[in-house]
Amino acid sequence: MRILVTGGAGFIGSHLCDRLLAEGHQVVAMDNLITGTLDNIGHLAGNQSFLFLKHDVSNFIFVPGKVEAVLHLASPASPNPTSPYGYPQLPIQTLKVGALGTHHALGVARAHKARFLLASTSEIYGDPQVHPQNEDYWGHVDPIGPRSVYDEAKRFAEAITMAYHRYHDLDTRIARIFNTYGPRMRLDDGRVVPNFIVQALSEEPLTVYGDGMQTRSFCYVDDLVEGLYRLLLSEEMRPVNLGNPAELTIGGLAELINQMTENEAGTRVLPERRDAADPQRRKPDIARAKQTLGWEPGVDLETGLHRTIEDFRIRL
Repeated sequence: MRILVTGGAGFIGSHLCDRLLAEGHQVVAMDNLITGTLDNIGHLAGNQSFLFLKHDVSNFIFVPGKVEAVLHLASPASPNPTSPYGYPQLPIQTLKVGALGTHHALGVARAHKARFLLASTSEIYGDPQVHPQNEDYWGHVDPIGPRSVYDEAKRFAEAITMAYHRYHDLDTRIARIFNTYGPRMRLDDGRVVPNFIVQALSEEPLTVYGDGMQTRSFCYVDDLVEGLYRLLLSEEMRPVNLGNPAELTIGGLAELINQMTENEAGTRVLPERRDAADPQRRKPDIARAKQTLGWEPGVDLETGLHRTIEDFRIRL
Protein backbone atom coordinates (compact mmCIF):
# COMPACT_ATOMS: atom_id res chain seq x y z
CA MET A 1 0.00 0.00 0.00
CA ARG A 2 0.90 3.66 -0.27
CA ILE A 3 0.36 5.00 3.24
CA LEU A 4 0.17 8.51 4.70
CA VAL A 5 1.52 8.80 8.26
CA THR A 6 0.79 12.12 9.95
CA GLY A 7 3.25 12.86 12.74
CA GLY A 8 5.71 10.71 10.80
CA ALA A 9 8.79 12.47 12.21
CA GLY A 10 7.68 11.95 15.80
CA PHE A 11 8.78 9.31 18.28
CA ILE A 12 6.14 6.68 17.50
CA GLY A 13 5.47 7.88 13.95
CA SER A 14 9.06 7.42 12.83
CA HIS A 15 9.21 3.87 14.19
CA LEU A 16 5.93 3.16 12.40
CA CYS A 17 7.39 4.47 9.13
CA ASP A 18 10.33 2.09 9.55
CA ARG A 19 8.00 -0.85 10.06
CA LEU A 20 5.76 -0.01 7.09
CA LEU A 21 8.77 0.33 4.80
CA ALA A 22 10.18 -2.97 6.08
CA GLU A 23 6.86 -4.59 5.15
CA GLY A 24 7.22 -3.32 1.57
CA HIS A 25 4.79 -0.40 1.68
CA GLN A 26 5.37 3.09 0.30
CA VAL A 27 5.23 5.78 2.98
CA VAL A 28 4.42 9.48 2.89
CA ALA A 29 5.37 11.01 6.24
CA MET A 30 3.82 14.36 7.11
CA ASP A 31 4.93 16.49 10.05
CA ASN A 32 5.18 20.18 10.95
CA LEU A 33 8.23 19.44 13.17
CA ILE A 34 6.87 21.22 16.24
CA THR A 35 7.47 18.15 18.38
CA GLY A 36 8.88 15.78 15.75
CA THR A 37 12.39 16.07 14.33
CA LEU A 38 14.13 15.22 11.09
CA ASP A 39 16.73 13.34 13.14
CA ASN A 40 14.14 10.58 13.58
CA ILE A 41 13.79 9.99 9.84
CA GLY A 42 17.20 11.10 8.55
CA HIS A 43 18.20 7.48 7.95
CA LEU A 44 15.34 7.22 5.41
CA ALA A 45 16.74 9.93 3.13
CA GLY A 46 17.20 8.52 -0.36
CA ASN A 47 14.77 5.65 0.18
CA GLN A 48 12.73 5.51 -3.03
CA SER A 49 9.69 4.28 -1.11
CA PHE A 50 9.71 7.18 1.35
CA LEU A 51 8.52 10.77 0.93
CA PHE A 52 8.54 13.48 3.61
CA LEU A 53 6.19 16.46 3.45
CA LYS A 54 6.57 19.28 5.97
CA HIS A 55 3.01 20.39 6.65
CA ASP A 56 0.67 21.28 9.51
CA VAL A 57 -2.32 18.94 9.25
CA SER A 58 -4.48 21.57 10.94
CA ASN A 59 -4.51 23.08 7.45
CA PHE A 60 -5.96 21.39 4.36
CA ILE A 61 -3.96 18.30 3.37
CA PHE A 62 -2.95 17.53 -0.18
CA VAL A 63 -0.96 14.40 -0.97
CA PRO A 64 0.17 13.85 -4.56
CA GLY A 65 -0.62 10.42 -5.98
CA LYS A 66 -2.79 7.68 -4.58
CA VAL A 67 -3.25 6.98 -0.86
CA GLU A 68 -4.48 3.56 0.30
CA ALA A 69 -4.24 4.04 4.07
CA VAL A 70 -4.00 7.00 6.45
CA LEU A 71 -2.48 6.63 9.93
CA HIS A 72 -3.13 9.78 11.96
CA LEU A 73 -0.56 10.14 14.73
CA ALA A 74 0.08 13.91 14.63
CA SER A 75 -0.20 15.57 18.05
CA PRO A 76 1.89 16.80 20.97
CA ALA A 77 1.79 14.02 23.56
CA SER A 78 3.74 15.01 26.68
CA PRO A 79 1.67 16.15 29.69
CA ASN A 80 4.66 17.81 31.33
CA PRO A 81 3.98 21.53 31.93
CA THR A 82 7.70 22.38 31.94
CA SER A 83 8.46 20.80 28.56
CA PRO A 84 8.34 23.12 25.53
CA TYR A 85 7.00 20.14 23.57
CA GLY A 86 4.21 19.25 25.99
CA TYR A 87 0.56 19.91 25.27
CA PRO A 88 0.21 22.26 28.29
CA GLN A 89 2.62 24.57 26.43
CA LEU A 90 0.89 23.99 23.08
CA PRO A 91 -2.79 23.98 24.08
CA ILE A 92 -4.31 25.59 20.98
CA GLN A 93 -2.13 23.58 18.59
CA THR A 94 -3.13 20.37 20.42
CA LEU A 95 -6.84 21.11 20.14
CA LYS A 96 -6.49 22.09 16.49
CA VAL A 97 -4.62 18.95 15.48
CA GLY A 98 -7.14 16.81 17.32
CA ALA A 99 -10.11 18.53 15.67
CA LEU A 100 -9.07 20.14 12.39
CA GLY A 101 -6.15 17.78 11.82
CA THR A 102 -8.30 14.69 12.27
CA HIS A 103 -11.00 16.21 10.03
CA HIS A 104 -8.45 16.87 7.27
CA ALA A 105 -6.83 13.43 7.61
CA LEU A 106 -10.26 11.81 7.41
CA GLY A 107 -10.92 13.90 4.32
CA VAL A 108 -7.85 12.42 2.63
CA ALA A 109 -9.01 8.90 3.49
CA ARG A 110 -12.51 9.58 2.20
CA ALA A 111 -11.27 11.16 -1.05
CA HIS A 112 -9.05 8.14 -1.77
CA LYS A 113 -11.43 5.53 -0.30
CA ALA A 114 -8.53 4.60 1.98
CA ARG A 115 -8.50 2.82 5.34
CA PHE A 116 -8.07 5.25 8.28
CA LEU A 117 -6.38 4.54 11.62
CA LEU A 118 -6.57 7.03 14.49
CA ALA A 119 -3.89 6.99 17.16
CA SER A 120 -5.96 7.82 20.23
CA THR A 121 -4.81 7.56 23.83
CA SER A 122 -5.42 6.11 27.26
CA GLU A 123 -5.89 9.72 28.36
CA ILE A 124 -9.46 9.52 27.11
CA TYR A 125 -10.14 7.48 30.28
CA GLY A 126 -8.96 10.43 32.42
CA ASP A 127 -8.32 9.59 36.09
CA PRO A 128 -10.05 6.20 35.88
CA GLN A 129 -12.48 4.88 38.45
CA VAL A 130 -12.30 1.45 36.80
CA HIS A 131 -9.11 -0.62 36.98
CA PRO A 132 -7.79 -1.93 34.69
CA GLN A 133 -9.37 0.09 31.89
CA ASN A 134 -11.19 -1.70 29.08
CA GLU A 135 -12.59 -0.18 25.90
CA ASP A 136 -16.17 -0.13 27.19
CA TYR A 137 -15.25 2.26 30.02
CA TRP A 138 -16.37 5.82 29.21
CA GLY A 139 -13.80 7.54 31.38
CA HIS A 140 -13.57 10.09 34.20
CA VAL A 141 -12.31 13.27 32.54
CA ASP A 142 -12.07 16.91 33.64
CA PRO A 143 -13.15 18.85 30.51
CA ILE A 144 -11.57 22.18 31.58
CA GLY A 145 -8.41 21.20 33.50
CA PRO A 146 -4.81 21.71 32.31
CA ARG A 147 -4.75 18.24 30.71
CA SER A 148 -8.13 18.67 29.04
CA VAL A 149 -6.71 20.08 25.80
CA TYR A 150 -5.21 16.68 25.00
CA ASP A 151 -7.94 14.52 26.53
CA GLU A 152 -10.78 16.35 24.79
CA ALA A 153 -8.89 16.65 21.48
CA LYS A 154 -8.52 12.87 21.38
CA ARG A 155 -12.09 12.25 22.53
CA PHE A 156 -13.32 14.53 19.74
CA ALA A 157 -11.00 12.78 17.29
CA GLU A 158 -12.58 9.43 18.19
CA ALA A 159 -16.07 10.91 17.83
CA ILE A 160 -15.46 12.40 14.38
CA THR A 161 -13.73 9.20 13.25
CA MET A 162 -16.83 7.21 14.18
CA ALA A 163 -19.04 9.86 12.54
CA TYR A 164 -17.14 9.39 9.27
CA HIS A 165 -17.45 5.64 9.69
CA ARG A 166 -21.21 5.78 10.23
CA TYR A 167 -22.13 8.65 7.90
CA HIS A 168 -19.64 8.16 5.05
CA ASP A 169 -19.11 4.40 5.52
CA LEU A 170 -15.38 5.05 5.91
CA ASP A 171 -13.20 2.07 6.85
CA THR A 172 -11.81 3.17 10.23
CA ARG A 173 -9.68 1.88 13.12
CA ILE A 174 -9.06 3.41 16.58
CA ALA A 175 -6.03 2.55 18.73
CA ARG A 176 -5.99 3.72 22.35
CA ILE A 177 -2.29 3.95 23.12
CA PHE A 178 -1.02 3.62 26.71
CA ASN A 179 2.37 4.85 28.00
CA THR A 180 5.02 4.03 25.40
CA TYR A 181 8.78 4.45 25.63
CA GLY A 182 11.87 3.70 23.57
CA PRO A 183 14.65 5.13 21.43
CA ARG A 184 14.01 8.51 19.74
CA MET A 185 12.03 10.00 22.59
CA ARG A 186 13.09 13.60 23.00
CA LEU A 187 15.71 14.00 25.73
CA ASP A 188 13.68 16.94 27.06
CA ASP A 189 10.30 15.29 26.48
CA GLY A 190 9.33 15.78 30.12
CA ARG A 191 7.68 12.38 30.67
CA VAL A 192 8.88 10.11 33.42
CA VAL A 193 11.02 7.61 31.45
CA PRO A 194 13.15 10.19 29.57
CA ASN A 195 13.35 12.36 32.69
CA PHE A 196 14.66 9.51 34.81
CA ILE A 197 17.12 8.27 32.18
CA VAL A 198 18.61 11.72 31.55
CA GLN A 199 18.97 12.34 35.29
CA ALA A 200 20.50 8.90 35.87
CA LEU A 201 23.01 9.22 33.03
CA SER A 202 23.94 12.66 34.39
CA GLU A 203 24.52 11.05 37.80
CA GLU A 204 21.82 13.15 39.39
CA PRO A 205 19.11 12.04 41.83
CA LEU A 206 15.88 11.02 40.13
CA THR A 207 13.01 13.37 40.89
CA VAL A 208 10.01 11.58 42.39
CA TYR A 209 6.88 13.52 43.24
CA GLY A 210 4.84 12.50 46.26
CA ASP A 211 5.15 9.00 47.66
CA GLY A 212 6.04 7.45 44.27
CA MET A 213 3.19 4.95 44.57
CA GLN A 214 1.31 6.22 41.51
CA THR A 215 1.47 3.59 38.78
CA ARG A 216 1.93 3.39 35.02
CA SER A 217 2.17 0.55 32.52
CA PHE A 218 5.06 0.97 30.10
CA CYS A 219 5.01 -0.50 26.58
CA TYR A 220 8.14 -0.67 24.43
CA VAL A 221 7.73 1.12 21.11
CA ASP A 222 8.39 -1.95 18.92
CA ASP A 223 5.54 -3.79 20.64
CA LEU A 224 3.23 -0.84 20.12
CA VAL A 225 4.11 -0.57 16.42
CA GLU A 226 3.39 -4.28 16.01
CA GLY A 227 -0.04 -3.68 17.53
CA LEU A 228 -0.73 -0.70 15.29
CA TYR A 229 0.26 -2.67 12.19
CA ARG A 230 -1.93 -5.62 13.13
CA LEU A 231 -4.84 -3.29 13.83
CA LEU A 232 -4.41 -1.59 10.44
CA LEU A 233 -4.63 -4.94 8.66
CA SER A 234 -7.44 -6.29 10.83
CA GLU A 235 -11.21 -5.99 10.47
CA GLU A 236 -11.64 -4.64 14.03
CA MET A 237 -13.49 -1.31 13.89
CA ARG A 238 -14.04 -0.87 17.63
CA PRO A 239 -11.44 0.98 19.74
CA VAL A 240 -8.57 -1.26 20.82
CA ASN A 241 -6.29 -0.72 23.83
CA LEU A 242 -2.60 -1.08 22.99
CA GLY A 243 -0.29 -1.09 25.98
CA ASN A 244 1.58 -3.27 28.42
CA PRO A 245 -0.55 -4.47 31.35
CA ALA A 246 2.52 -4.94 33.59
CA GLU A 247 1.88 -2.23 36.22
CA LEU A 248 4.78 -0.54 38.02
CA THR A 249 5.02 2.24 40.59
CA ILE A 250 6.96 5.37 39.70
CA GLY A 251 9.18 4.74 42.72
CA GLY A 252 9.88 1.22 41.46
CA LEU A 253 10.75 2.58 38.00
CA ALA A 254 13.22 5.04 39.55
CA GLU A 255 14.90 2.27 41.51
CA LEU A 256 15.20 0.07 38.41
CA ILE A 257 16.70 2.82 36.22
CA ASN A 258 19.21 3.78 38.91
CA GLN A 259 20.24 0.14 39.17
CA MET A 260 20.58 -0.31 35.39
CA THR A 261 22.64 2.88 34.96
CA GLU A 262 24.67 2.32 38.15
CA ASN A 263 23.56 5.74 39.33
CA GLU A 264 24.34 6.08 43.02
CA ALA A 265 22.68 9.48 43.45
CA GLY A 266 19.40 7.88 44.48
CA THR A 267 16.14 9.83 44.35
CA ARG A 268 14.95 13.27 45.37
CA VAL A 269 11.40 13.39 46.72
CA LEU A 270 9.41 16.56 46.04
CA PRO A 271 5.85 17.44 47.05
CA GLU A 272 3.16 15.86 44.93
CA ARG A 273 2.32 17.96 41.89
CA ARG A 274 -0.79 17.01 40.05
CA ASP A 275 -4.03 18.47 38.87
CA ALA A 276 -7.28 16.74 39.70
CA ALA A 277 -7.23 14.77 36.44
CA ASP A 278 -3.72 13.33 36.75
CA PRO A 279 -4.34 9.59 36.94
CA GLN A 280 -3.02 7.78 40.00
CA ARG A 281 -3.29 4.36 38.38
CA ARG A 282 -3.17 3.31 34.77
CA LYS A 283 -3.27 -0.20 33.35
CA PRO A 284 -4.78 -1.42 30.08
CA ASP A 285 -7.12 -4.34 29.71
CA ILE A 286 -5.83 -5.83 26.44
CA ALA A 287 -8.27 -8.73 26.13
CA ARG A 288 -9.70 -7.28 22.91
CA ALA A 289 -6.25 -6.89 21.34
CA LYS A 290 -5.39 -10.47 22.27
CA GLN A 291 -8.64 -11.82 20.87
CA THR A 292 -8.97 -9.80 17.65
CA LEU A 293 -5.33 -9.07 16.79
CA GLY A 294 -3.51 -11.96 18.44
CA TRP A 295 -1.34 -9.24 20.01
CA GLU A 296 0.31 -8.75 23.35
CA PRO A 297 3.62 -7.12 24.34
CA GLY A 298 6.72 -9.27 24.03
CA VAL A 299 9.54 -6.98 25.21
CA ASP A 300 10.06 -7.00 28.98
CA LEU A 301 10.73 -3.72 30.78
CA GLU A 302 14.43 -4.32 31.49
CA THR A 303 15.16 -5.20 27.85
CA GLY A 304 13.27 -2.17 26.59
CA LEU A 305 14.90 0.15 29.12
CA HIS A 306 18.37 -1.17 28.21
CA ARG A 307 17.79 -0.28 24.53
CA THR A 308 16.38 3.11 25.49
CA ILE A 309 19.20 3.92 27.90
CA GLU A 310 21.81 3.11 25.27
CA ASP A 311 20.05 5.35 22.73
CA PHE A 312 19.93 8.21 25.26
CA ARG A 313 23.57 7.64 26.23
CA ILE A 314 24.67 8.06 22.61
CA ARG A 315 22.60 11.22 22.09
CA LEU A 316 23.64 12.79 25.38
